[in-house]
Amino acid sequence: MATGVDREAVRAAYDDVRSDNSLTDWAVFKYEGARIVCSATGSSFDEFREQFTDDERAFGYIRLQMGDEMSKRRKFLFVTWVGHGVSVIKRAKMSTDKAMVKDIISNFAVELQLETLSEFEIELFRDALNRAGGANYGTGVREL
Repeated sequence: MATGVDREAVRAAYDDVRSDNSLTDWAVFKYEGARIVCSATGSSFDEFREQFTDDERAFGYIRLQMGDEMSKRRKFLFVTWVGHGVSVIKRAKMSTDKAMVKDIISNFAVELQLETLSEFEIELFRDALNRAGGANYGTGVREL
């Protein structure tokens, strides 16, 4: 059975996370039968992490504040999640399903594929974004 995407709901959640006027920092997209839908949105990283379990596949989109004391900027990260309990057939479909989701969610600095819950650490996400962002010159102290 071919996978479908609720394009309107996914696009609305994506736009909400990207909006500077929104408090929404993340969105999670899961399977409802053969359709990928927006299953949750929120603002806490801990809530984001709780959306992923070992027996499912999902996609996540998250906004993190990056930078140093002189320059703050928002960066976006796309997550593909395949838990350990997911069957081989469903794992194999992830590449084509991901392409459909990325047709909507197209603006992000880093893409991660995660398979264990221990990988859902904010510092790992920040490190990946820092590595993608180039040089970091901040000292940690802003002198006025």
